[in-house]
Amino acid sequence: MKILVLNGSPRRDGNTAAMVNAFTEGARESGHEVDVINVCQKKIGGCLACEYCHTKGNGACVQKDDMQEVYPFLGEAEMIVLASPIYYHSFTGQLQCAINRIYALDKPKNLKKAALIMSSGSNHVYCGAIYEYQNSFLQYLQLEDMGMFSAHGKENKSEEKLNELREFGRKLK
Repeated sequence: MKILVLNGSPRRDGNTAAMVNAFTEGARESGHEVDVINVCQKKIGGCLACEYCHTKGNGACVQKDDMQEVYPFLGEAEMIVLASPIYYHSFTGQLQCAINRIYALDKPKNLKKAALIMSSGSNHVYCGAIYEYQNSFLQYLQLEDMGMFSAHGKENKSEEKLNELREFGRKLK
């Protein structure tokens, strides 16, 4: 299975990156093809709501920024994993921009499954991210929920949490 991970963490070696690396390791061990895009290292602007993509653009966004590098991966992916530290109860701004720009594709043709990876300092801040994941991804895109994983405080980078994500990647079908 082709899996696309959109990592919304601005920290290359942070808690979210450790969780993504553990998941990726397990998924690759099981033969899955995993591409990780660190959206914070990209220049991706927010959606302009110009509707070019659904009128003259025929599914292509009018903005010619680094999101153009992401679209081919979205077109091939069978599963998407959103990974983000949680800031003010939701995804990072950089990940939110990438998510909003998926609008140009409407519903990526091969995408069938999704998962969510979240990291935080507190256990009571996930509600906004979960709401968007469940409504924008699972419901609107009609994707199968493969799981939601979160770590907070001392759980971040713990062997127990990283092993849980490795095992999740290994067991994907």
